[in-house]
Amino acid sequence: MFSDSPSARTPTIELSQQMAREYHQMSNDALLMYVAQGDHDAHRERLLREIMVVDNVTWKDAHKRLNEMEAASKRGMFIATVPFKTGIALGVVGSIAAVPLVFQLDTALWFNEYFVTADVAEPEDLETWLEVGAWTWNWMEPPIGQLSFLLLCLQFARNQMLNYGAKPYTARLKQYRAGRLCGLYPQYSRSIVSEFAMSCKWHD
Repeated sequence: MFSDSPSARTPTIELSQQMAREYHQMSNDALLMYVAQGDHDAHRERLLREIMVVDNVTWKDAHKRLNEMEAASKRGMFIATVPFKTGIALGVVGSIAAVPLVFQLDTALWFNEYFVTADVAEPEDLETWLEVGAWTWNWMEPPIGQLSFLLLCLQFARNQMLNYGAKPYTARLKQYRAGRLCGLYPQYSRSIVSEFAMSCKWHD
């Protein structure tokens, strides 16, 4: 299995040829190690083998049912994941918009005219981007600071929910999807189907 060398033992070509390169080449024990780590492809392969056993079909034929179950697990997730998409959009837009709103004079003047109506600083106090930032910070600090504190409180509340054993939205959504898929396919092992659904992507 190993070739001898003065400094170290190295694998032989024969041993290397026996190495599993894909999930379907792994033994059940090796596959379960990846499943325990939350690897979705390992969960997928385990479900394939469960379908093979229950439906008495080949590995290739089992893919038809697997693809059907995968599509069922993602059904309705476009709407259910709107909070995630909204958070992403707000985070990206806010991070980009904050810079010109604070440091770019023309943007700051426009925003002040339509939304703030504060006294404009003297021209000599707006000559550099740092001076512009010092002026805009008078009204930008409260919303930015409040939003930061709001996010901090929400993060703290989420951590306490986890400590308490309660499930935040993401965990509840995963649990709902897993329960729904188990209900649609009760002939298969509930734990295998549930763990597959929990690890499944939200979208294609």
